Amino acid sequence: MEKYGHTLLLFIIVLSSSAFSQPAKQRMSKEDYIQRFQQDALEDMKRTGVPASIKLAQGILESDCGNSRLAVEANNHFGIKCHKEWNGDTFYQDDDEKNECFRKYNTVLESYDDHSYFLRSRDRYASLFDLDITDYKAWAHGLKKAGYATNPNYAHQLIKIIEDYDLNSLDKTGKKIPVTNVSAKPATPKPVTASKNFALPPSASNNINNTPYIVARKGDSYYSIAAANNMALWQVLKYNDADKEDVPAEGEVVFIKPKRNKAQQEFHTVAYGETLRGISQLYGVRLKKIYKYNNLSASSKIQPGVRIKLR
Repeated sequence: MEKYGHTLLLFIIVLSSSAFSQPAKQRMSKEDYIQRFQQDALEDMKRTGVPASIKLAQGILESDCGNSRLAVEANNHFGIKCHKEWNGDTFYQDDDEKNECFRKYNTVLESYDDHSYFLRSRDRYASLFDLDITDYKAWAHGLKKAGYATNPNYAHQLIKIIEDYDLNSLDKTGKKIPVTNVSAKPATPKPVTASKNFALPPSASNNINNTPYIVARKGDSYYSIAAANNMALWQVLKYNDADKEDVPAEGEVVFIKPKRNKAQQEFHTVAYGETLRGISQLYGVRLKKIYKYNNLSASSKIQPGVRIKLR
């Protein structure tokens, strides 16, 4: 019995030692965070005018270098709360008050997009976009003054991070993108002439296949359209089968709700210059569904006169 007891004790000690010897998940450092998200911040700056230095500094500070519970479990790197307009997923945790509602994202990139949209779509931040994009100190103090955070040292914390890691050097490749009429709604679409690269509906009725849309105006971007319609950039891109680098042409249909899985019509006969994406927009049908119905892929080329299945 005594021998058995010694054996059991030894087993417990070995087991405990093994458990404690398992390496803990490594925390991201500030250097790790910058290396991982620097390119995302640079690309975002070129599209939206939010300085890359500010984006990274806020991400580091608000998410504890991506290690906070909110960042890990909700991909929320900027501490953005739900607010009344948010209809996405949510995450609850204590903050200024108990059990507050925070936005939850599918990816960190969505959090980066929404952060810029959040700043550009609110009047109280609009003046920041009139600042020189390299003036990180004015941006930091402007964020604090506009009420982004309650910590009285918030601006100084951002500035210290930026200067400690020379993040302001990233801003030299950006340019100022002022916000104008951030609360304005798009003008009522008017009929436009189809171009050879993009199929337009026969009339601008604001609705195609029971899916609402607007018509892009000169100078519009997917980001400006998202902001004007109280949407996240990723939503507009997804609803229109577009990439971040794409820019909508003047007169182009831009859906503000998801397209449908099928059209009311059964077929479409391809005209000269039409693309599958253009046909997708013409009938308000998801592009991937058109690929599926016709056994096509993104690299497939279509010829005039070919009939494309729409359902």
